[in-house]
Amino acid sequence: MIVTLMGTGTSHGVPVLGCTCPTCTSGDHRDIRTRSSAYLKTKTAAILIDTAPELRIQALQNQIKRVDAVLLTHYHADHLCGFDDLRRFNELQGGAIPVYGNGLTVSKVRTMFDYIFDDSVQVGGGLPAVKLYEVEQTFKIADVTIIPIPVKHGRLPVNGYRIGKFAYLTDCSEISAASLNLLHGLEVLVLGVLRFRPHPTHLHLAAALEIIAELRPKRCILTHICHDFKHSESARWLPEGVELGYDGQQIEVRENEG
Repeated sequence: MIVTLMGTGTSHGVPVLGCTCPTCTSGDHRDIRTRSSAYLKTKTAAILIDTAPELRIQALQNQIKRVDAVLLTHYHADHLCGFDDLRRFNELQGGAIPVYGNGLTVSKVRTMFDYIFDDSVQVGGGLPAVKLYEVEQTFKIADVTIIPIPVKHGRLPVNGYRIGKFAYLTDCSEISAASLNLLHGLEVLVLGVLRFRPHPTHLHLAAALEIIAELRPKRCILTHICHDFKHSESARWLPEGVELGYDGQQIEVRENEG
């Protein structure tokens, strides 16, 4: 499986509007972060995690031409507001795209993009064709097994996802013991870490490192990163096996046995 980190930034993105800090004025392409999303390509399926506001730009930059399914972590704007751009993949593929999320997320998609599901709306330039599915238990896309990982984003229930030896958890501030038990034996963990200082709805670096030390993935890549973190300096304060992600980064993950 090849995982592409399409976006690795927090809700403001980096550079932050109007900011002149060293990260926001950096010439390093790894410090330019669009809103967080990922793309997984296996032998049988192409799966998008979240539809960030920059989805069209991310797809162009990463030469994404197919989306067989979408996994939604939650309904916040920075993870969902590129949803309408799925319509181009409908045209390319000639069919509807299944979209998976927890019950609250699926409900909010119907509200936020009500025009997609309203038969009285004129088509105009086209509407996304999607099929929404509420998921709490393990399910399959083609022959790919997906395990939803429930976590808390402040008080909001959010889904992370495990696929084989890979797991993706973005906005979260708390991971229950039951969910931690689903995350052992990973080759690669992509984990949302907002900043150095504590935050009420996101993991900060120290808290994340404690979780990483408990789970002991072979490799951990941090995403949903604010402008606290300058990529070229990250080796100074990250332990071995932990790294900052960057937009366009590709990671190869061995397929799970069976």
